Amino acid sequence: MRSLLVHFFDYVNAVVLVYFIVSAAVYTTLMFISLYTVTLHSRIARRLGYGNLGDSPVTPPVTLIIPAYNEEDAIVQTASAMLELNYPEKEVIVVDDGSTDHTAMRMVQHFKLQRVERVYREFIPAQRPLVFYLNPEIPGLLLVSKENGGKSDALNVGINIARSPYFCTVDADSIIEKDALLRLMAPVVHSNVNTVVSGGVVRIANGSTMDKAMVRQIAMPKTWLERCQVVEYIRTFLFGRPGWNSLGATFICSGAFCLLNKEAVIQAGGFSRDTVTEDIDMIAKLHRDLKEKGRKYRMVFTTDPVCWTEAPHDLGTLAKQRRRWQLGLMQTVMRHDKMIFNPRFGATGMLSMPFHAYVEALGCVIEAVGTLLLPFSLFFSSMPLWFFAMVILLAVSYGTVLSMASVLLADATVRRYPRYRDLWILMAYTLFENLGYRQIITFYRAQGVLQYFTGKHKWEVVKHGGFAARAQAAAPEPRPVEAARA
Repeated sequence: MRSLLVHFFDYVNAVVLVYFIVSAAVYTTLMFISLYTVTLHSRIARRLGYGNLGDSPVTPPVTLIIPAYNEEDAIVQTASAMLELNYPEKEVIVVDDGSTDHTAMRMVQHFKLQRVERVYREFIPAQRPLVFYLNPEIPGLLLVSKENGGKSDALNVGINIARSPYFCTVDADSIIEKDALLRLMAPVVHSNVNTVVSGGVVRIANGSTMDKAMVRQIAMPKTWLERCQVVEYIRTFLFGRPGWNSLGATFICSGAFCLLNKEAVIQAGGFSRDTVTEDIDMIAKLHRDLKEKGRKYRMVFTTDPVCWTEAPHDLGTLAKQRRRWQLGLMQTVMRHDKMIFNPRFGATGMLSMPFHAYVEALGCVIEAVGTLLLPFSLFFSSMPLWFFAMVILLAVSYGTVLSMASVLLADATVRRYPRYRDLWILMAYTLFENLGYRQIITFYRAQGVLQYFTGKHKWEVVKHGGFAARAQAAAPEPRPVEAARA
């Protein structure tokens, strides 16, 4: 019996070791590519600036679509921030997706909106809107109320209403920096190839001060959980995605802040309503649809457009978020599995899709099992103590080095935290993020994979609190509004 256990643990150790070597090789490659591209882009952006885009007649108009479900505490702040963006021609569409709170009332009262009749044409199948609201003095803002159909359905309604050739998806709890939309549009305007997706950076706003729909004072959050997420986001958006972008293999762009070509999205059938991460699925759908039609296109990711969002404050909320993200990734890679190792899809099919399927989607299970079983390997003498210590040291130190490099790169190129003390705090938390936080996240992600295979595909609602308190203080208590919903 003991011999069988030893052989079993030998097998597990071999699988974990292969996974670690493969993932480390890919991450290292992405790190060096990202170091070069992020630094180069930062220099070019500082030299050229974006003022010419704001005045250029070729800069296309953009529709900002904000799907909102029970966002009464943050929706006014987010909509106000969108209206204040530095962009020549834009419209803001807030889609109230059957909220059971005062989301619509807060919008109506704050912006003095009036119920109006409006023609609605359905390019993508979606639930029909019930009520339209606008204020003639704020022609760039439209509120739409509809029955609850989920985030994807709300986005599809917004696309059907949008009048611009490009639209930008924005989460209802997010704040975009004033020039961020111009920065997001820059790769589209400067490219001679049809750019169907342009993604930007999402940063964590916990600890920062919001005032009049803007981030007025950027500060470090107070808790270890929030600080670890700050490090994690920096590494993800400065090392992972720029690397894939340079290889022409963009597969993930955050739906919290993403610019898309409306015609391409309509041709692809709009956002899928049977997935919990509609943004990841949309990227895969666009790749498939455009490749099958033989059209030339590009998807880009740049590091200077910044969107601020609220991160979970507690482990329970974080668990819901990460299980959903992992479940959505599994849904996407399994739904589009024909793209994996398919040369027809270029670097996306040969590099990015396999990595996201086998390392990002399924690899967390190997990592979670390895984390649990490595101590047993030591106990059953399947692994010498020195080798066990070396594996732990290498895993933690390698992840810490990646995180440290990303924090230093962020400080040198897209620095946002004003105090040098904040830099040293983040450097210290690169260790905590890899020793404790990473293992917790791995188990949450593994639970998401388990949910996929057991058929538990329900959207886990994540409630936010930080933005809510600030927005509620600024907005009056809503009064009943006649015909708030038909």
